[in-house]
Amino acid sequence: MLETSLAPYLLWAKTRHPAAIDLAGSNLLHCTLDDLPGARDAVDLWAKNDDGYLPLLEGLSDHYDVAPARIVTANGCSGANFVTIAALVGAGDDVLIERPSYDPLIGACLLMGAHVRRFERRFKNRYQIDLDELRGLMTSRTKLIVVTTPHNPSGARLDTAALDGLGRLAEQTGTFVLADEVYLDVAAAVRDEHGPALSAARFDGPFIVTNSLTKSYGLAGLRLGWAIAPAPVAGRLRRTRDVIDNAGSAPADRLAALAVSQRATLVQRAKSILGANLALARQFLATQPRLEVAEQPGASVVFPRIRDCADAEPFIRALLDDHNVAVAPGRFFDSPAHFRISLAGRKDALEAGLEKIGATLALRGGT
Repeated sequence: MLETSLAPYLLWAKTRHPAAIDLAGSNLLHCTLDDLPGARDAVDLWAKNDDGYLPLLEGLSDHYDVAPARIVTANGCSGANFVTIAALVGAGDDVLIERPSYDPLIGACLLMGAHVRRFERRFKNRYQIDLDELRGLMTSRTKLIVVTTPHNPSGARLDTAALDGLGRLAEQTGTFVLADEVYLDVAAAVRDEHGPALSAARFDGPFIVTNSLTKSYGLAGLRLGWAIAPAPVAGRLRRTRDVIDNAGSAPADRLAALAVSQRATLVQRAKSILGANLALARQFLATQPRLEVAEQPGASVVFPRIRDCADAEPFIRALLDDHNVAVAPGRFFDSPAHFRISLAGRKDALEAGLEKIGATLALRGGT
């Protein structure tokens, strides 16, 4: 069944065996109603939402310092990615997608009939992008370049120079860049970075930026995402959403608008969760010579590989069978020697999970 799915990782994530300590997902620890003051009063079953709920669009507009006309809401970041791909890509088009990658991005392009070509984000280069390699893969049929920043699965961020170079390359070739930034806001918060300059949305030209309230704000249940695009492209995205799900849920959009208005408080909550967990992960990695990372963790996920091990699957199975700890297998990200650890949940669960990872490594190594 996994082999026939358009998104094998996502199918695995939905059907895998539950674990007492689950470090395989990557959502920020979920909010309660008490974390969002006014939530109970904000719920309503109706909201005018022809092309987006206006208070929500205005809140996002203030945060990114872009016109509301550039913002398109969607059903989560995955929905924003799908709407973008469906609007810009057709049968026979080329799409360039990073490797390792989050596989629903690939699946959406395949569903549109596109030809997917992969460019490498290499461990030895700290998962940065080789623009020369990317340029060599471009063809007259290339319609879209897809990146995640912070990178899923490694958590590595593209710096301003890389984004600028990527944008200039896309402009020269008449191509768009889809930049999935779903992990960005919380990663920026722990570095005490602020403002829209952190996002590729600040660049003029070919970028379509997607994000949501899930990974950085703990509001996965709202299923609220958005895309920020040049105004004419945003119009295409809205008309594409017309034939997918038309409009968002009124209760979800109202609560999302409330959340965006309280963004500063939610960011502080996220910072307290991830900041403590990042410190814990860095301390753990410093004691584990069998584990290699491209750089010190700085986002909601970290993607270690086991030294001198071609396939981490036996280790991952032993971790689950012996200690009831789940991590995401690297094979779903074209990196079988790796596994992905979520740093976005409860500190006590992460601490216990890391202890079990260390014990399993000491006992079994990568076998």
